[in-house]
Amino acid sequence: MATVTSKSKRFDVNQLSPGPNLIVNIMFWLYSALCIIPILLIIGVSFSDEKQILIHGYKFWPEKFSIEAYNFLLNDWQPVLKSYGISIFVTVVGTAVALFIMALFAYPISRRDFKHRNIFSFIMFFTILFNGGLVPYYLMYSQILDLRNTMFVLMMPMFVQGFFVLVMRAFFTNSIPTEVLESAKIDGAGELKTFFGIVIPLSLPVIASVGLLCTLGYWNDWFLSLLFITDNETISIQFRMYEALLDIQYLSANSAAYSAILQSNPGFTMPSETARMAMAIVGVGPIIFAYPFFQRFFIQGLTVGAVKG
Repeated sequence: MATVTSKSKRFDVNQLSPGPNLIVNIMFWLYSALCIIPILLIIGVSFSDEKQILIHGYKFWPEKFSIEAYNFLLNDWQPVLKSYGISIFVTVVGTAVALFIMALFAYPISRRDFKHRNIFSFIMFFTILFNGGLVPYYLMYSQILDLRNTMFVLMMPMFVQGFFVLVMRAFFTNSIPTEVLESAKIDGAGELKTFFGIVIPLSLPVIASVGLLCTLGYWNDWFLSLLFITDNETISIQFRMYEALLDIQYLSANSAAYSAILQSNPGFTMPSETARMAMAIVGVGPIIFAYPFFQRFFIQGLTVGAVKG
């Protein structure tokens, strides 16, 4: 009996045997490779010569090294640098404000002692299912609020997103013990002190998870610049790259315009495929540095509540 007990102590129900463990590791390595290899291919093509791409196709290592695609995109570097600054500002400030507002909305509707929690939860859920349409959306921000050509219009539409509010509400409900809140109330803490002193520190996983998704949303957004920015001064880097792509498509389809460029610059070769890849590299920019910061909390936010006990 002691032997059985000692063996059971050494046995971990969550431990995989060597064979299945090897298979799982190989699957994850293959999946990671499938995520990384396309990025390496994009980088290789972006530094390739356009003519070599047309002859030999895409290759990880360029047949002929060239930075013409980046020269084409960054020829007028000052607007690009300014768009980078706008995107960074909008992403950082927009994410911080959005997290603050959504947390303030999610916390009250997570409290079972809040009388109208179901009504406000339904209102937020309703916005996920239905919206007012593009025309009222445009008129609201451009005519009523008069926010065109401002950085605020690039942030405000994403301050509150219903799905993220419900995710935070679920975390507050399931992961913040009611006893902790009651003990704080007994100790004389008010609602604001309880929220900022207890709830927020215990909610870092979900805040980081939602923050990462908000960061990606702000950084990758180009549609708001298309709708509300007309002065070509307050546009994001993604929309700047979108405009460059339209220029390439226009020159490719308009032989007269391309011929006029060749007359003024006989040695000009317009990059097409390489420029598209260079746009992807320029567009990803500083966003890659957000992952190491959010990764640990993001994983916790995905797994928290999965096992209770």
